[in-house]
Amino acid sequence: MIRSVTLSSLLASALLLGGCATAPAPRSPVAQAHAQAASSPRSGVYYEIFVRSWYDTNGDGIGDLNGVTAKLDYLKSLGVSGIWLMPINPSPSYHGYDITDYEAINPQYGTMADFEHLLAEAHKRGIKVIIDLVINHTSNEHPWFQAAQDPRDPHHDWYSWATPGTDLTAKSAAGDKAWQALPDGRHYLGIFSPGMPDLNYDNPAVRQAMVDVGRFWSRKGVDGFRLDAARHIYLNFQSQEGDPEVLRENLAWWQQFMRGVRAVNPDTYVVGEVTESSWQQLAPWYGALSAVFDFPLATRLIDAARSGEAGDLAERLQQRYAGFTAGAGHEGADAPFLSNHDQNRVMSQLDGDAAHMRMAAAMLLTLPGHPFVYYGEELGMRAVKPDPDLREPMRWERSPHAAGEATWEPGNAANGPDVSVQAELADPGSLLADYRMLIHWREQVGALRDGTLTAFASGNTHVAGWQLQDADSRVLVLHNLSGQPQSVALGAASPFHAIRLASRDGVRLHDQRVDLPPDTSVVLE
Repeated sequence: MIRSVTLSSLLASALLLGGCATAPAPRSPVAQAHAQAASSPRSGVYYEIFVRSWYDTNGDGIGDLNGVTAKLDYLKSLGVSGIWLMPINPSPSYHGYDITDYEAINPQYGTMADFEHLLAEAHKRGIKVIIDLVINHTSNEHPWFQAAQDPRDPHHDWYSWATPGTDLTAKSAAGDKAWQALPDGRHYLGIFSPGMPDLNYDNPAVRQAMVDVGRFWSRKGVDGFRLDAARHIYLNFQSQEGDPEVLRENLAWWQQFMRGVRAVNPDTYVVGEVTESSWQQLAPWYGALSAVFDFPLATRLIDAARSGEAGDLAERLQQRYAGFTAGAGHEGADAPFLSNHDQNRVMSQLDGDAAHMRMAAAMLLTLPGHPFVYYGEELGMRAVKPDPDLREPMRWERSPHAAGEATWEPGNAANGPDVSVQAELADPGSLLADYRMLIHWREQVGALRDGTLTAFASGNTHVAGWQLQDADSRVLVLHNLSGQPQSVALGAASPFHAIRLASRDGVRLHDQRVDLPPDTSVVLE
């Protein structure tokens, strides 16, 4: 099999302690932490973790921060460059997206000392840490909102209140009612739910408080933030969809936030949840943030994997990357993904078809930028809404009752003993083995993570192809999305003469033509 990182070495590495990367001593502990995280070979891949469902070290059935630390060597062996922790702040909900204290740790997850230890251990392994920043709204149990219910309190103006002329039936941009009622009949803006009152970003005190929150965590050593509901700071009502002034206000706020946190760490990585339906709508955000999650691309990748048809995917990718990098002023800004904690899991979207899942992963992980992988995706975990089912416990051992398994939510019966880290580490043909292989490809070939993308006309509707070029390498990536062998003519002038990497045996390069076995990806150089 043509793989420069062998499956046997990858499997073995999962069982070993992760090596500690070293760097010259910087001037401050925060600078040292960021230097350590950047010092290892990098894939550019981030991995999303719901701490509650990850790994339980104290036997209460709930995953914790020490559990994330305990499994850093698994993440290191997987090859990821960073992790995104879903909310870790105190909250009355299981999911944490309604926060009661922005500068504290959810006691169910541990202590601030536990978090600081996690940061230090992650950075030793060259793994960056970004955390969920949920600042469009607070919890209705936050002391700010409790105080705000008194019109004489300064916090009253930290939130938005209905006036006599307000249309209390207005639909929120999130699809439900925008105005929520207090028992005394007053109404406040809460576009997601009554438990999540929106903050008023026209108030300078709110802006300063949230810049201070970002700086607090930056000083702790976090490498960046995932911005929850980024476009809803000012987009509150359905009637505002597409309003350029609302977009301008959103972007201006996030630019202010970025200036604030980058005063602490100039390399802060900030990726926004911007749920737009086209790449043209996403492009303006790249001038304000490091990146935004690419929801339209996720749909295209899954559709291509399901249908086995490439269509115009490569041409669309070229247009998108050209638009993004022109706006951002640098290459590789995109944040592609397949699914996250709000969406049906990819394996379920693909009706449990393992071959289609492998091809979706292969396309994702051969795109430049910072691909994101949702925990358990690499195992092929299945789940469909409601939301708690999408966030079920990670399966480490074949037995769901093994030590460390989180039990706060019952597991999906479709995820049996074979859908576990223990089972898949023992199987060289597992989906986990493919994810590890593909992620490590990105360490070996810089163009896969940092290259400029150009569409390749394969002449075969079942084969998606694109060229990637950076300062050091130029490669051609081809994906046979079908369950049948396919052949692609490279052309007499093709500069690609060698097979660098292949996901399966049997790839042949001859007479300016590539023969691809079913469901196979190849990197030519």
